Amino acid sequence: MKKDSKWIKKRHSVFTALARVCFGPIARRMYRAKPEPFKEQGKRPYLVLYNHQTPFDQFFVGLSFSGPIYYVATEDIFSLGFASSLLRFAVAPIPIVKSTTDLKAVKTCIRVAKEGGTIAIAPEGNRTYSGKTEYINPAIASLAKKLGLPIALYRIEGGYGVEPRWSDRRRKGAMRSYVSRVIEPEEAAAMSNDELMNAIREGLYINEGSTGGTFRSDRKAEYLERAVYWCPYCGLSKFESDGNEIACQTCGRRIVYGEDKRLTGVGFDFPFGSVAEWYDAQSDFIGKLDLSAYTDKPLFTDTADLYDVELGRRKKLIRKGVTLRLYGDRAEIDADESIVLPFETLRAATVLGRNKLNLYAQERTWQLRGDKRFNALKYVNICYSSKNIDRGDKDGKFLGL
Repeated sequence: MKKDSKWIKKRHSVFTALARVCFGPIARRMYRAKPEPFKEQGKRPYLVLYNHQTPFDQFFVGLSFSGPIYYVATEDIFSLGFASSLLRFAVAPIPIVKSTTDLKAVKTCIRVAKEGGTIAIAPEGNRTYSGKTEYINPAIASLAKKLGLPIALYRIEGGYGVEPRWSDRRRKGAMRSYVSRVIEPEEAAAMSNDELMNAIREGLYINEGSTGGTFRSDRKAEYLERAVYWCPYCGLSKFESDGNEIACQTCGRRIVYGEDKRLTGVGFDFPFGSVAEWYDAQSDFIGKLDLSAYTDKPLFTDTADLYDVELGRRKKLIRKGVTLRLYGDRAEIDADESIVLPFETLRAATVLGRNKLNLYAQERTWQLRGDKRFNALKYVNICYSSKNIDRGDKDGKFLGL
């Protein structure tokens, strides 16, 4: 008997229907979310592109659409042993190596589209740290045209207010998710790639720093230090949060994170009104930083647990509590043997979840998990700033996320 080689299986519809029954009440209770049904869907498959604000975003998408959806998902969820096998069996997500151009994932998307499946992608590739819809790789326009599916631009609003990426806690507030625009295949084909990219960015863009709303919690600033590592008064620094405040450990200045997501200095005028403004200024600072001055002395030193990751299969703990050093041109890990990772040789670097750091060497992938206050973002930003300089692009804006 010939083995069924199709990606789409009948069982995916059953498991998807069960998931909707289970996660609909969770979305409404935990997030006060109101995913709006996409009534125009009919029986057509779509390419769903959505901005990425919370760890629950894929369920919001699933609650707006009918039928199974094949999500492009980070490789980290495929390294969880039995849980990963169950996920593959039930809903067959499409694996992708984060922060890279993964040709295998592209081929799988084409395969699913030809079989009549709906595909969902978060084209930012990462949850936003700032509350703003971040960098979108222009390659998504070429992929969208190649798939030939109608494009549903799915916008999520308020998710950052409810659960910022850098926080472990949800806040009491409201959010909304809905299809903001549909681009038909004929319309996309008539557009240039730049025109299609502009339409995608416009349909997904949101800046939570200026949208208002009330999001209540007694720990609103907790773990904001996962997102910020630059002080406008001290330069590169470390921060520590407590309740609704975060403080620079160099100058001691304290900043309050309000229920309206606005930032206020305690006893001084803080120059940034939102995390997005602070985040952008931090990125500008890194883009202009002379990294050649930090090849002998590290910019930062951290402690983390080291894992060896076999993508799509498993991850193995190598050693707890290794010393991790960040230089202007490399990262160094002090394990049983010193591991030196020049940025120019890395295929990619990225943050998974809230603060797991993945460094993709040529032959191996290293994952580092620090404590609750660990900032993995700075390693990614410095790595990509170094790569920009190596390419001669000193004005490069893309810093890895």
